Order: sequence, then structure tokens, then C-alpha cells
Amino acid sequence: MTFDLLPVRFDFTALSSIHFAPGQAGNLLRGSFGLALRRVASHRDYTRIFEPKSKGPSGLADPPRPFVFRASHLNGATIQPGELFSFLVHLFDTRNPPVQLFADAFAAMTSEKLPATLTGSAPADLLSIPLEPVGPFNRITLEFTTPTELKNADRPEFDVLLARIRDRISTLRALYGPGPLEIDFRAVGERAKKIRMTRCDLQRVAATRRSARTGQTHTIGGFTGTAEYEGDLTEFVPYLEAARYTGVGRHCVWGNGEIAIQQTPGHAEAPGIV
Repeated sequence: MTFDLLPVRFDFTALSSIHFAPGQAGNLLRGSFGLALRRVASHRDYTRIFEPKSKGPSGLADPPRPFVFRASHLNGATIQPGELFSFLVHLFDTRNPPVQLFADAFAAMTSEKLPATLTGSAPADLLSIPLEPVGPFNRITLEFTTPTELKNADRPEFDVLLARIRDRISTLRALYGPGPLEIDFRAVGERAKKIRMTRCDLQRVAATRRSARTGQTHTIGGFTGTAEYEGDLTEFVPYLEAARYTGVGRHCVWGNGEIAIQQTPGHAEAPGIV
């Protein structure tokens, strides 16, 4: 059993000076992309990619989008005219990857907010992340690299965090991949409760966005920082590795909820640790 995705890099050249306000790069790119996609795509494709309707697990009112932006490196940056800049998009629709639709939308995206021209795209090979346990692992440190917000949780207690990751991976597989996770969700959740958080060093990040469609202002902040966990983590590390690419919590499509697994001295190293 695997979690599959297609990472794609998009390259641009700035036509005039572009400033990405701190914490707003993903928001700016997503908003500009959505407006351009509406122009170049059919209503069916636009809805499928940008405003998917509920047809997944019962009660899922807001299905996850089949993509996330990875552009946090642009936060706070100013790109001068003629300079190059790039960002990644992780595509989760492996049945019908919309690479060309993304390229068409980005090519049509030039506006006052993002005066740049698409100069190229570089799809990587399909990335398949094994979800079978390896290890053993008894201690890990997670870094929350972009603002993370877990519903009804102020701290990333492991069982809550793992439940959000597990459910997101399963839903993305169900909607866009080979099908939901074939696991005992309750049993996995009970085992996750045995993992202890031994250290937590978090900072709150405040950020907001204004919806172009409704004019309303929404909070897109959360916490960043690190948390250390101990216990029998072996079966959970593959899900954490997948979450590096999917994000966890709210507003993942903007690039929120990005995590990294840090190596802890004296313990086995998890795959993909940075």
C-alpha cells in the first residue's frame, strides 16, 4: 500500500517587481491560479480541481483539493524584473493528473498582483510513498515548518495529529487515487494514544486572507515549531512521511501544515528525514 503523488515545479520570470508578503505567497499564488483556471478550463475541470463537490466519505462537506502549493520559500521575498522564481505543486490526482491544465492556467495568470510569465514546468516522476512500517523507531522530532492549525486542538498531541494525517491520506486516496486506506482506523487510533509528547516548542503565527469571491477575511495562521514524541512509532512514520507532501490540518492547499521529520540522535533515522 502506497500514497502516490506527482510533484511539479513551475518556473516564472518576473515582468515587474513582485513582493510576496510574509506568510502570503501561497495565498497569492492560489488566488491568482484560481482566477486563471476559471478562464482556461471547462466548468467541469475547474470544479474538479478548484471546487470539488462532496462525493467521498459520508459527511465530508468540503473535500480536499487535489493539490497543494509549496511556496513558503517565497514568503517575504521581492523578485526584481527579469529575475526567475519557482515553486512546487503537489498533485494528488494520479488517475488523471491535471499537469497541462495547471500549466495553461499559470501561463494565463499574468496580472497586476502577479506580473510574471511562465517559462517552463518540470513534472517529476510519480512519487510512491510506502505506507508499510519500517524501523524500528522509538523517538522522533517533528518540525511544523509552516503555520499549522488542527481543529479543536491547541497542541499537536500525537493521537490527534496522527488522526488528521491518517484521515487526510485516506480521503485523498479515495477521491483521487486507488482507494481509501485498508486499515483498522479505530485500532490505529488506540495505538497512537500510547505515544507521548516529551517536548513541545511552538510559536503562534497570525495571518489572514481576504476572499475575492465573498469579500470576507479569514484566518490562515497557526503554530510553527517542533514537538518530540516517544513510544512505538514504527507503524506511524510512513504516514508522517506522506504528510510531508500532503500537509496536515486546515488550509493545506495554501501550503499550511507542512511538516518535516528531524533525526533524533541515538535513534534510527526515518526515510526522508531532512
